[in-house]
Amino acid sequence: MARRAGSADLPLHTGRVPTWLRQRMARLGAVITQAIVHHYGRDEFLRRLAHPFWFQSFGAVMGMDWHSSGITTSVIGALKRGLGPLSDELGIHVCGGRGNHSRQTPQELLAIGENVGFDGAALAQASRLVAKVDSAAVQDGFDLYLHGFIVTDDSKWVVVQQGMNGESRLARRYHWLSEDLQSFVETPHAAIDGRNQGEIVNLTDQRAGASRRGQLELLRDLGPDRIVQEVAALEGKISPPVVPDGPLLPHLVMPTHHDVRPKDVMIRRLHGALAAATERGPSDFAELLLVPGVGARTVRSLAMVAEVVHGAPCRFADPARFSLAHGGKDRHPYPVPIKVYDKTIEVLKAAMTNAKLGNDERLDAIRRLDEQARCLERHAGGTSLTDFIAGERQRSHKYGGRSVFGWEPAPEATKADRFGQIP
Repeated sequence: MARRAGSADLPLHTGRVPTWLRQRMARLGAVITQAIVHHYGRDEFLRRLAHPFWFQSFGAVMGMDWHSSGITTSVIGALKRGLGPLSDELGIHVCGGRGNHSRQTPQELLAIGENVGFDGAALAQASRLVAKVDSAAVQDGFDLYLHGFIVTDDSKWVVVQQGMNGESRLARRYHWLSEDLQSFVETPHAAIDGRNQGEIVNLTDQRAGASRRGQLELLRDLGPDRIVQEVAALEGKISPPVVPDGPLLPHLVMPTHHDVRPKDVMIRRLHGALAAATERGPSDFAELLLVPGVGARTVRSLAMVAEVVHGAPCRFADPARFSLAHGGKDRHPYPVPIKVYDKTIEVLKAAMTNAKLGNDERLDAIRRLDEQARCLERHAGGTSLTDFIAGERQRSHKYGGRSVFGWEPAPEATKADRFGQIP
């Protein structure tokens, strides 16, 4: 059976990703994907996408709102734009998206199948079945509006789709993985993200096999009109059968508050990344620092990106921590540090270029940065999260801080300097 990975709450957010961030997300998403494929292969990249905790952390490290449903749309869009030019090299293709783009998925799969050589018609049918199951077989009050289908040249795939509940202002994200999939209608999900909204009709549960067979018999013997009449007559008069609970799944609760609070971050892991950057970065990662303009602040972001590339599943229980790499477009936890963001991309791209030429030294240095952070977190201390965020906001203008509200100005204390009154 396909594995089910867990669930999470995703508050609905409105608004669009600004062009300056959208372009950078595509570049950073692409180079992180390249690094994962280089180290672990395409199958592992699909497994990461099917993991709801990793997926949320992936979006957070790219500067999106760390807790919101918008991460789903923006990550799928960024991958589609960033991996498009690399599809021949990586053998990874991103189809679908939000709204009208989701309905174009079967046509995209047919076209890619003709070009690559896999059975596009079979994958198009898989796309339709996945959407049907999550919209009809799982009646949980969430209407699907996004469907992303990521497929490799060898026909392995992952689906990430999302529905919304307008009344509760929540979204639910569903993850599917083709690995070990034996049935589309019996416990097929890799994961489902979203808050429990009460009683859910889930006909994909393995305990609902008798119900699925019974419905087919009813449809054959009575016809759809008679079934509607029978349901109306029985409404509220028959209690549903009691079934034993299935195994408990990890549940990631994404809060409604937008600011990053101490309870949202595992502080020892943050301190480990900070220590690796400030104590070990300049000496142990000198090769990285040969890139002009790279300092401890960029190495600190690289430590968090390195964890997204190399971290085990248990490392992503606090997606908010990864927003501390490149901030957020809505100024939470602080404005996106454009200069740092661009240097992070530059270092990763340079490392990947060297790795393609057979020199893995720089890419291995980034991996060692993650290893050092995990070692140091056991005993590293540091500032509180509140003070850390305050310091980042204080220095934001030096890093090219930018949000949907514009460029971050210098603090009031140095306002005169901005007008040239202080040398």
